[in-house]
Amino acid sequence: MKMKLANRQRFLVVYSGLLTVVFVTTIFLGAKQPASRKETFNEIDVQRINIVEPDGTVRMIISDTARAPGYIFRGKEYPHPDGRKLAGMVFYNDEGTENGGLIWDGNKDKDGKVSSHGHLSFDNYEQDQVMVIEGNQDEEGKSSFIRIMDQPDYSVEPLMQLIEKNRDLPKEQQHAALRNFLKSRPQPQARLFLGRRADRSVALILKDPEGPRPSCAQSRHRWYTEPGVS
Repeated sequence: MKMKLANRQRFLVVYSGLLTVVFVTTIFLGAKQPASRKETFNEIDVQRINIVEPDGTVRMIISDTARAPGYIFRGKEYPHPDGRKLAGMVFYNDEGTENGGLIWDGNKDKDGKVSSHGHLSFDNYEQDQVMVIEGNQDEEGKSSFIRIMDQPDYSVEPLMQLIEKNRDLPKEQQHAALRNFLKSRPQPQARLFLGRRADRSVALILKDPEGPRPSCAQSRHRWYTEPGVS
């Protein structure tokens, strides 16, 4: 009886030892698998895809409207200054700060009014957009254009911190604080506009740092010179 019990105990010890070896080997071999495994899908439904570097730094986000990101600055997400919630792709620089994007929307409301919007832009370092390609359609008409901007050199980080600090205040107070912040700093300057405006005219408008240059516009079949405004 004692020998049978001893044999059973030895069997359990050996059995548990083998299980441990198999488990450790499986974990070890799994860890040795290359990190760059390649998967193939015929079709995938997803609300958001985050493209990141090996260290986790975000480089691009593709999302629907519901899961659209706020403004991401050096990896930290803030409420977007204009409350933007649109489907699209947002680009980020090497430091994980927003650097441009491609966004779009469009619909017909219950009254039959249609709207359509597409926007591709690229930003300066820690600043706003300096090149825009955009197309719009709404009750005011249709427009499509290219716009080139000069942005000031200061970082937008203090602006993001201000927006986050005031996010629970009434909208009027938030807007007042935002206006005061922007009023005390250099403003962006439009440098070039080329496109079709909602009144069906087309225009080329040029400005230098000192102010507008004469520009060309066409209304229907007539070209004329107008002040450099966009």
